[in-house]
Parts: sequence; structure tokens; C-alpha cells
Amino acid sequence: MSDPNRAIAGRIRLELAELARVAERACRIWAEVRPSPDDFLVDAVALNLHSFYAGLEHIFELVADRVDHALPSGPSWHQELLRQMAAELPGVRPAAVTVDLMDRLDRYRGFRHVVRNVYTYNLDVRQIATLMDDLPAVEAQLRDELTGFAQMLEQISQD
Repeated sequence: MSDPNRAIAGRIRLELAELARVAERACRIWAEVRPSPDDFLVDAVALNLHSFYAGLEHIFELVADRVDHALPSGPSWHQELLRQMAAELPGVRPAAVTVDLMDRLDRYRGFRHVVRNVYTYNLDVRQIATLMDDLPAVEAQLRDELTGFAQMLEQISQD
């Protein structure tokens, strides 16, 4: 019989690899934007930033649904989901991410909302620059924290 926590840990690792590819792609495109600003390249970076957070949210939804058995709903469910991942659930699981990382990820969550709700020509390149400057460090911290979380899920399965 398969252990659900092990399956979730495997999915987290798989999704982290995909998130790393999206982040790397965004960085490659951003390198092209810096010397020669091009609206189409800025749009491509924005789309990859959107994909980065959307992919991360898939992981969080999986944990909330299958581990916590409590998926947030309502108009601010995206914010609530992020906050839920930074909370320890005693007897269920440790925090999936630190409060520090939650705060950093909240900017990407907010940007994902902007990308979904405005025309691309209204995107703020300065905001994109801030997110892109921080993306490599955020992706590395995310990888470390969620890999540790996946290991904890596997450990819970063995106990």
C-alpha cells in the first residue's frame, strides 16, 4: 500500500524541478531585457513569473488538501493558502515554509494577480525588476525549505 505522505513528497520534488526550470527561463529572458528593453520580452518574463507562483501554488494546494485536509476558500484564498503553509499544524505537519519566505513569496503572489487582471502594456517594469532581482535567492530558499518539508513528510511516514 502506498503512503500518501511519500507520494506528496515525490510530487513536491517533481514540482520543485519544474519551478527551477521556470525560474531559470525567466532569468534567461530577463538577461535579454536588461540591455535592450523589449515589450515582448518583458511580457515573457511576466508570464514566467506568473507560472513560477502558479506552480508553487499547486504544491501548496496539494499539501493543504491531502495533508491538512483544509483547503482555503473565498475571495482571499490565495493569501490564506500562503499563510497556511507558513503555519505549523501540531500533530499533523511542520510549517512548509518560514515566515520570511512567506513574506517574500507574497510579492510573487500579488504579481501573479496583476498579470491575470491587467493588460500586459500596463505592467510595471520596476516591479518586475525587483522580483527578478530576488528570484534566484527566492527559488533557492524555496527549494531548500520544501525539500526539507518533503523529507519531514517521509519521516512522518516512517514513524
